[in-house]
Parts: sequence; structure tokens; C-alpha cells
Amino acid sequence: MGVGGLFLINEGIVVAGLAVLVGGAAELGYGLGGRERGKAEPRALLMSVLGAVLGLLALLLGFTFSMAALRFEARKQLEVDEANAIGTLFLRSGLLPEPERAAALPLVREYVEAQVTFYEAGVQPEQLAPVDARLNALQDQLWALAVAASAADPRAIPTGLFVQALNDTIDLHGKRLAAMENHVPEAALLMLCVVAMLGAGLTGFAAGTDPRSDRAMAVIVAFLIVLVIGLIVDLDRPRRGIITVGEASMLRLQQTLKTSP
Repeated sequence: MGVGGLFLINEGIVVAGLAVLVGGAAELGYGLGGRERGKAEPRALLMSVLGAVLGLLALLLGFTFSMAALRFEARKQLEVDEANAIGTLFLRSGLLPEPERAAALPLVREYVEAQVTFYEAGVQPEQLAPVDARLNALQDQLWALAVAASAADPRAIPTGLFVQALNDTIDLHGKRLAAMENHVPEAALLMLCVVAMLGAGLTGFAAGTDPRSDRAMAVIVAFLIVLVIGLIVDLDRPRRGIITVGEASMLRLQQTLKTSP
């Protein structure tokens, strides 16, 4: 389960660092622009360049936000799908013949508990690895029961339904792992930050050259840029931060199985 180095850094630190860089670029630009205040010649060219840079920044912001939002929605749907698949697996476990039925039902309950623990483990690989190993071991035990039941009666329809549900459960766990590791490329985020700094710096420079303006305009632009990039970073970290995917479906399934006979 490999994740990028930037993803493992706390989002608060990332946003704070970005605020310093973008705000510093705006302040530097304002200071340099003050030296050219009132000169019409450089300002005409500057506004053209500023418009082009801010247009490129808007394009990059929209592109990266779309990438983060699509990944976030995919993770939400996979959480629901996996909980539904495990619920179906539990119901079909009750159709198995003995002794496989008696062994499968508690294993499915344990599997749900492990899924909840997996979500609560956070994002650090050293915390996720043992829980993921436990999930894989439970999958192997359930598959061994499916093999035993199939060997006893290869044409049994309930056993076939159980095997199908177990296969769906295993596949969806793999898809959720892949979705958890599928982030906005760090190169795209770094490019976005570079263009944001350039845009903030040019905005500050333009404000500095205008006798009727002050640094408030540059500060507002820098703040909005950082706010949007912070939202993109938060969307790309669905297990922590302000906007999270959550485990509502899995927790509901956990409570349902606790009350099931």
C-alpha cells in the first residue's frame, strides 16, 4: 500500500506552508510593484501577462478539483458497495450446509469488525499493514469454507451463491485499496502551487504599480487561491480532514450483524 510523501504530511501543515509561500509571493510582488508605481508602460504589459497567468491558474484549479472530486465520489460509492456485498455474504452464509455454516457466520462478523478497524487505523502504512493482513487471512478462511462446501456438493446452488458473494467481497476490498491509493498526482499539485505563487506575485505587483490600490487586493486573491487548493487537498484525503468519506454503511452493517441471530 504505497502512498506519496506529500499525502502523508498533515494537510494543516501543507495548507499553512502554501499560505506562507503564496502570501509571501504576493507581498514580494507588491513590494517590487511599488517601485514602478504610476508608470503606464510596464503596467499595460503586466495586465496582459497577469490575465494569462490567472487564466492558466483557473484552468489548473478546475482540472485538479475535478480529479479530486471524482476520486472522492468513487471512494464513497465503493464504501457502500463493499458494505452491501458483505451483508449479502452474511445472508448467504446462512444457506451453507453444516459445519460450514456455523464456521462462516462468525467469520463474516469478524470480517466486518476488521473493516471498521481498518478505517480507524488511519493512513500510515505501519498501522494499516497488520489490519490488512488480518482481512486477507479472514478471506482465506472463508474461501477455504467455500472450497469445502463445494467439494461436498459441487452442484449445490446455495454454495454457488455464497462463492459469488465472497468473490464480490474480495474484489471490492481490492478496489477500495486501489481507490484509497489513487490520489491527485503530486506533480499536478506542485505545478498548481507554482502557478498559484506566480499568479499571487503578479497580482501583488499589479496592485503595487497602481496608485489607487493597496495590498488588500493581493491578500484577498492569495487567500482565495489558498482556500481552493486547501479544499482540493482535503478532498484528496478522504480518511482525515474536514471532508471525509466515513464508514456509515459499514457501521450500520456492524450494528445489524450484532443483533442478527
